[in-house]
Amino acid sequence: MLLLNATFEPLTALPLRRAVVLVVCGKAEVVHGDPAGVSLHAASVAVPVPSVIRLSTYVRVPYRAKVPLTRAGLMHRDHYRCAYCGGRAETIDHVIPRSRGGPHAWENCVACCAKCNHRKADRLLSELGWRLRVVPRAPHGPHWRLLAHSGDADPLWRPYLGAPAA
Repeated sequence: MLLLNATFEPLTALPLRRAVVLVVCGKAEVVHGDPAGVSLHAASVAVPVPSVIRLSTYVRVPYRAKVPLTRAGLMHRDHYRCAYCGGRAETIDHVIPRSRGGPHAWENCVACCAKCNHRKADRLLSELGWRLRVVPRAPHGPHWRLLAHSGDADPLWRPYLGAPAA
């Protein structure tokens, strides 16, 4: 479920249970329900299963210039593809190994399959003759954090997310 601020600015993705609690307690309203028209029924109330909800009161969100590096975010950035062979990524690899002074940063971390990660070990790409398929960069965009943790976004969310995340 997508949670919007009172100004229709996207805040985060929520589990269904938390979204329903916000709606039932009057802290949020349903903007878009489930396209199938499914409702949750209790003894005295029926609540449509929400896809998008909006808070009743505005919540100030602190500005963060940098997107924090997380496993989920890195896998989303690299589309779950190995930076070396293009296969399905399962692990994270430091391009310049940490044992050789490489930082734990967006620009030095890539998604990697277990086979390539094991073969590379703590060596540099130049020692193996390997090249990166794409140069790793820090992600950007106003809604990047939201999409990194929500997996594939519901099509009903598109009008509220604006431009696609990078």
